[in-house]
Amino acid sequence: MAIKMKTSVTLAIDATCHSHSVAQVRTRDLMQIIDEPVERHGTNLGFTPTDTALSALAGCTNTIGHKCAAKLGVDIGNLKISIKCRFNRLGVTLAEEIDVPFEEIDLLVLSDGSATQDELNVVAAEVSKFCPLAKLFRGAGTIINEDWRKAGQ
Repeated sequence: MAIKMKTSVTLAIDATCHSHSVAQVRTRDLMQIIDEPVERHGTNLGFTPTDTALSALAGCTNTIGHKCAAKLGVDIGNLKISIKCRFNRLGVTLAEEIDVPFEEIDLLVLSDGSATQDELNVVAAEVSKFCPLAKLFRGAGTIINEDWRKAGQ
């Protein structure tokens, strides 16, 4: 008898907030600090909340990229992921409500594997279908410009 995989699970995060800017965030047996830079009256102990969101996109692109590549039988090797984001700060400065604060993301993925450019394009198309963080950003109205390339080109 086959075991049926759960299709929906509960993810849990707990945060202890020691000041207006520092949040000590825990999940499972792990902890990270989210903070603001000194120039925004933080203590610079960790990524900002917006940095954390973008870093989650990089991590998700890596994980889902490797899953998709394995499913397709494509060798993407190791990835180097660079993200640049045009971010509208009017919301975080409380100047006005902004519907799409992460306006546009340039996502560059460099692969050092043996995959051809055509294979990388297929992997990229699959990743955009399955990466939950990319879907979250796109669903919120963010434009994501993905560029997957062989490293050194």
